[in-house]
Amino acid sequence: MKAIHQLATVEQILAHYQQDQPLHRFLAIYYRQNKQMGSKDRKIASRLVYNYFRLGHALHQETLLNRLIIAEFLCNTISNSFIAFYKPELETAINFTLKEKLVIAKQEFPAFDVLDIFPFHKHLSEGVDTTLFCSKILVQPDLYIRVRKGAEKRFTSTLLNADINFQHLGEQTYALANGTKLDHLFTDKGLYEVQDLSSQQVGHYFKPQKWDKWWDCCAASGGKSLLLHQQQPDIKLLVSDIRASILDNLDERFLHAGIRNYQKKVLDLTLDQSLFLHDYEFDGIILDAPCSGSGTWGRTPEMINQFEEHTIQFFQDLQRKIIRNVISYLKPGKPLIYITCSVFKEENEVQVAWIQEEFKLQIESQELIKGYQHKADTMFVARLVK
Repeated sequence: MKAIHQLATVEQILAHYQQDQPLHRFLAIYYRQNKQMGSKDRKIASRLVYNYFRLGHALHQETLLNRLIIAEFLCNTISNSFIAFYKPELETAINFTLKEKLVIAKQEFPAFDVLDIFPFHKHLSEGVDTTLFCSKILVQPDLYIRVRKGAEKRFTSTLLNADINFQHLGEQTYALANGTKLDHLFTDKGLYEVQDLSSQQVGHYFKPQKWDKWWDCCAASGGKSLLLHQQQPDIKLLVSDIRASILDNLDERFLHAGIRNYQKKVLDLTLDQSLFLHDYEFDGIILDAPCSGSGTWGRTPEMINQFEEHTIQFFQDLQRKIIRNVISYLKPGKPLIYITCSVFKEENEVQVAWIQEEFKLQIESQELIKGYQHKADTMFVARLVK
């Protein structure tokens, strides 16, 4: 597909994208409806569209072509036909460092400012390096894998034999290029889990004891529960979520991981649950709270343009409703593990201060896990004791 046709394809995709669904889902449907596009054409179109959204709000008054040129230049390190055709003078600098390329982008377009990519600066949690955070949105995060304990040698050997590039980050964590396919290499479905580096790190805050009763109250597909169970297989575990369908995914993951002994409930935690949980008490509660997801927008950059600032208040209110309805089931002296994948202080340290004030929990530790420094998601975690 020639560069001029690549541009026309992106124009058509953006014209049809209604932004009411994740971009990856829309693209899958779009490609099914346009079967004349070959696999290479689809790959190029996806790259161009994702890079366009990685530019966020920067150069928003420029033409689509100019925004694509700068996006392709900043987001890629390998020569490609689009840059070579439309801006060949930038081709010679395509493998420069991102810092160097940001300077060149400013020279080409004086209105360019890396801080415009993510314009919600006043809401960022304390300690975020705003310039670095904004620039790292231009870099696609890695695919992170957590391998079953004891299977590291087998996993490493298989990757080496398949000539797949990877980093073994210690213990059970591996980093691979985003989009790496592994399904065809491993028949054992429980051998590894796809789990972001920062998500794996929140497990350090759990510290379960043998025979403890734990509740993963917004469990989704069970990633945090899998970490918890690995640390202490003898816990008594309740998982819940508002979505029955995603708990079906949890069941499948637990089955592959060999976890059989757990309870499961579909609960709307914005409502009082005393009818269903009246006699429950827990030694630990994991609240991976619904949030803006702003710490993961390196993976879903389309969200930067879709996001409206007032939504932060919506999520803060939603989180507080849920906190009120779960905290009474926590035993005295036991921890609430509060987690978000947000970079907004209103969902993070402000929320923790509110929990401390409202319910007299003590903050044992809290941290913004700066995944943007490691091609990973950015997350917040706090351990509070009742």
